[in-house]
Amino acid sequence: MKLASLNQGRDGVLVVVSRDLARAVRVPKIAATLQAALDDWAVTRPKLEAVYQRLNDGLEEGAFAFDQAACHSPLPRAYHWADGSAYVNHVELVRKARGAEMPESFWHDPLMYQGGADAFIPPHSPIRLADEAWGIDLEAELAVITDDVPMGATPAEAAGHIRLLMLVNDVSLRNLIPGELAKGFGF
Repeated sequence: MKLASLNQGRDGVLVVVSRDLARAVRVPKIAATLQAALDDWAVTRPKLEAVYQRLNDGLEEGAFAFDQAACHSPLPRAYHWADGSAYVNHVELVRKARGAEMPESFWHDPLMYQGGADAFIPPHSPIRLADEAWGIDLEAELAVITDDVPMGATPAEAAGHIRLLMLVNDVSLRNLIPGELAKGFGF
């Protein structure tokens, strides 16, 4: 199933998108936004999957040509966003570029931090930067959207809470990071 958020309103408008990305349909009777769909996923998922099937079969009324440039971020605002480094070799390269040592614990303890989640940039919008000296860096990443994962959940239990997978463009200001980390309080 493919879902998207049109760039309308602060939280976007949820649409179901055809397998070939050619057609889409709004689903306000199911959920107005992707966050609303996630909030009641057990109820909305089967309904969204049924719309997806009808859309792919050419049977869904109200379908329109899908324009990726008209999309907002799938979740324009999120309750929580945590970034984890799964590629230790990348962490090692970034730390070397900054002249920093790689702690041994990075090889067995996950590196995580909480990022700002109040406003994500739409995928086809420009990335605005006040000063190029800040060292903008772009990384393609995977996003894993979960429902409420209980504290202390095992990896297997947490996997049962995965709802969606997305591609994300992570924008970092590499030249600001060393000064922030040197303060000892994180980003």
